[in-house]
Order: sequence, then structure tokens, then C-alpha cells
Amino acid sequence: MSAIPTPTPHEGPSTGEPAPDFQRRLGLFDATMLVAGTMIGSGIFITSAGMSREVGSSGWLMAAWVLTGVMTIIGALAYAELAAMMPHAGGQYVYLREAYSPLWGFLYGWTCFTVIQTGSIAAVGVAFAKYLGVLAPKLGTGPDAILYRKADLDLVVSLPLPWLKEPLTVFERQEFMITAGQLVAAGIVIFLTLLNCRGVREGKWVQNTFTVAKTLGLILLIVLGLTVAANSAAIEANTSNLWDGIKDTERYHEVSDLVGQKGFLVMLMVMGGAMVGSLFSADAWNNITFTAGEVRDPRRNLARALVMGTSLVIVLYLLANLAYMAALPLNAAPEVEAGLAEFDRRIADFETAGDAQGVEAVLIEKDAFLKNQSAFDGGIARAWDDRVATEVLEVASPNLGVTFMALLIMVSTFGCINGMTLMGARLYYAMAKDQVFFQSVGRLNKHGVPAAGLILQGIWSLLLIFSGTYNDLLDYVIFAALLFYALTIGGLFVLRRKQPNAERPYRALGYPVLPALYMLMCILIMLDLLIVKPVYTWPGLILVLSGIPVYFIWRLSSRRAA
Repeated sequence: MSAIPTPTPHEGPSTGEPAPDFQRRLGLFDATMLVAGTMIGSGIFITSAGMSREVGSSGWLMAAWVLTGVMTIIGALAYAELAAMMPHAGGQYVYLREAYSPLWGFLYGWTCFTVIQTGSIAAVGVAFAKYLGVLAPKLGTGPDAILYRKADLDLVVSLPLPWLKEPLTVFERQEFMITAGQLVAAGIVIFLTLLNCRGVREGKWVQNTFTVAKTLGLILLIVLGLTVAANSAAIEANTSNLWDGIKDTERYHEVSDLVGQKGFLVMLMVMGGAMVGSLFSADAWNNITFTAGEVRDPRRNLARALVMGTSLVIVLYLLANLAYMAALPLNAAPEVEAGLAEFDRRIADFETAGDAQGVEAVLIEKDAFLKNQSAFDGGIARAWDDRVATEVLEVASPNLGVTFMALLIMVSTFGCINGMTLMGARLYYAMAKDQVFFQSVGRLNKHGVPAAGLILQGIWSLLLIFSGTYNDLLDYVIFAALLFYALTIGGLFVLRRKQPNAERPYRALGYPVLPALYMLMCILIMLDLLIVKPVYTWPGLILVLSGIPVYFIWRLSSRRAA
């Protein structure tokens, strides 16, 4: 039976005195704010647009969000038992290590460092700058903010898959640019990294302040959407065709042609593919487990924070989508769709002719066309730049809506970056203590925080910001994230068998039915994504597998050093 290690103060490198240990400064409210604050980023304000284009009807859109909510809360209930059982820094890394082997823990940590955590920090940082650009265009990410641009790169990486007619393009970059928005994002990452190096107390106050602010802002959005912006015509359009619109979507026809049939199964597959957006928006709730060494009474407070934080956010997400559908029709007006179809035809002609400049010119025209549509004619699916929440607030207040929404998203993303920065470094600390990461990352500074891990995480996030690859990487990791969620919940069953006498102050609600249901849903969605959205799956799986040789190289070098 594998023993669960208990962290102890370690000696300093030269004095022999105990080095600083983690400081338990996070109470239940702080931990709950970390859960909620990292879940609420920019996703809830934009992802419903892309999901609507795929599912085509309000019933299927809400079904995708409800299923995401059910999965998230069931997952949190199961993680609560693991968190109470093993309240140590590193969280999910520790659970996978103890349930299976150190290799599985390392693969999770490897994926988090290379893509999940750092890529999320980079992407959310640029999202902050994008909405800053609404207020000050020269500080955003648009054409007015371009500082350097190099075109004609033509970098393409393809992956041949036997069931696809053409190789799957997993990476494509036609140009490289630096914008003022990237500098803004970099400045935020540097500032929050240095702030969190000063101690967990500083980080928690930023987190609490910004999470409360954006929760109140999201509540205000919901209230305005359900009252001031509510439109009887939109409500009628969304309730009169709850389920049938999915058959008219491009995604439905693509999947139908791929599997050679039509009907309910194809609809479920389309919805599963659309859930990429909602799953991303509701992700990162597990990060609180990384900070177990700094939570007061972690055996009780971690479990409570997981359940309370995820439940709060899921309720807000469901209400937000209801507010969107009370104010706007799901689908665009027929004349808007006809105009977009004509733009797509012209783009296809230019692509066939190999005219890149022609394609770019038509894309600019298409964007201007969408921007000039009214919120009602564009609907949720065709909201300009996918800014659904902005359209709703603009209906409620044409003069202040855009400004308020930009400020709300900036507050939301700033708090999200802080939470991910604070919590991610604790995972790398646990890896370093197991000698599968840089040794310096496994030491705490005089403020009791893993400063080396924070700085290393910040540096890699900065590289991703300026590489421009963060969005591509995040697309790839949804499959990996689901894989590790399923494995961790499976670890609950393994640890019940391997360590039956371990202390369990909290036991997962509905065990074994609900955890088994969660695993089944994860597996079904992963299988669906392998077929429906291969670009989201195979590269992510390769990223995970690339950690295997790295693990054995690291272990070998650690043994030689010893």
C-alpha cells in the first residue's frame, strides 16, 4: 500500500535551519473565491455564440450548458473526497501519483506547465488586452495596435489520419506580429507573478476583490438581460423551435456525412463537440487543490470550497445564457445568413485561386458586415466578434453597455490570471519535491511561496503570449483535460481499494454511481471529439504522450545527480 507523504519543513541549503514553510492563510471564503475566480474568465461572455452556430437551437444550447454544469459539480463532489483525504500541495498531481504511479502524476504536471496553466494565463492575458482595446484601441490587439508584423511565413504542420481525406492541419501560421495588447498582457503577467512572490496574503486579497466584483457584474448582466433588454420577439423565436434547428447547421451535415447516418445520435455528437466551449468556460475549478498546503483546516474547507465555488458559477452561467436568449434570438436573420454565405463563397473562390490578399480583403468586408448588423438581426450566433454579452448590454444601454462590458471582462480576466498564477506554481513545487522538476522550484522563499515556480511559470507564459500560439494550444488540451479528469475520478475507486483505512473526513456524494457517471460522460465526449473535432484531440494526446520520454530522462538525471 502506497503511503501518502506528509509535508514537513525542510532545512535551508546552508544554515541547517528549517526553511520557510507554507503559510495557512486561506480560509473557506478565500478558497471559494479562488475556485469561482479562476472559473469565471472571458469564456461565459463569448462562447455561447460559437456554440449556437454549431447546435442551431436554444434547447440544444441549454442542454450543453446543463450537461457541463452537471459534470462540473459531480467532478467537484468526487474531488472533494480526494482533497480531504490528501490535503497536500500539488492536489491533482498527488492524487494521480498515489492512485496510479508517479508517471501519471508527472504527465499531468507536464501538460499543465507546457500548455494548460501557462497557455490559459497567456490567452486570458491577451483577452484582457483585447477588451482594453475597446476603450483604448492603441492598447488592444486590433489593427491600430500592431507594432511589428512579418507576413508570408507559411508555417504549416499537418497530421495524416487514415479516416480523413486530407491531412489534419494542427498548426498554421501565415504571419508573426507583436501588438501593444501583447505588451499589456505581458505586463499583467509580470505584475501578478511578482505580487504573488510576496506571499499568499497579497494574492488572496487581489483574488477576493476581483472575484466579488466580477460576480456582482455578472449578476447585473443577468438581471438586465432578463428585464431591461428582454425582447418578446426573441423569446418567441427561441421557444418556438427548441430542438429542430440543429438539423440545419453546417456541423450537423458534416458529422452526418462522416458517420453515414442522420438522427438523434448525430445530434448528440454535434452537441458533444459544441461543449468544447462550455467545458473551457467552466474549467480550472480543480486548481484549488494545488494550494492545499495553504488552506486552513484543508480536510474540511477544500471540500466545501470545491462544491460551493462550482455550484455558484454554474448557476450564474445557466442564468447568463437564459438572459442572452431573453434579449436576443439564437439565430441570425435570414438576410444576414445569406450575406455571410456570399462572403464565404467569395473566400472559397480566392482560396482556390491561391489569392491570399483577396481572402484577407473579403474577411475584412465580412467583419464590417457583421459589425454593422443590429444586435437582434445578428442574434447570438452571429454576434460581432462573438461578444454576446456586449450585445445584450448594448440593447439595455446603447450608450454605456459596451464600456461596462469591456470593464467587466477586464476585471474578470485580471482576477482569473491572478488565481491561475497563484495556484499553478504549487503544482510544480510538488513535482520538484518528487525530483521530477527543477530543484529550485521545490523551495519556498522567505514569504512561504514557491517563487522560483512562479517566475518559471511567468516566463513560459510570456513566451506563449509573444509566440501567438496560446489559442491553438488551448484548443488542443480540452481532450487532455478531460482525460486527466476521468483518470483522477477513477483514482477515487483505486484509492478506496488500495487505502481502505485512510482518513476520509468527507466521502463523495453518490459514490459509486455519480463518479462512474462522470467518467462515462468524459469518455463519451472524448470519443465524440476524436471523430467530430479531431483538431481538438489528436494534437492534445500527442502533447501528453510527449511527456513520457521527458519523465524518464528526468528520473535518470536525478539518479545520476544523487
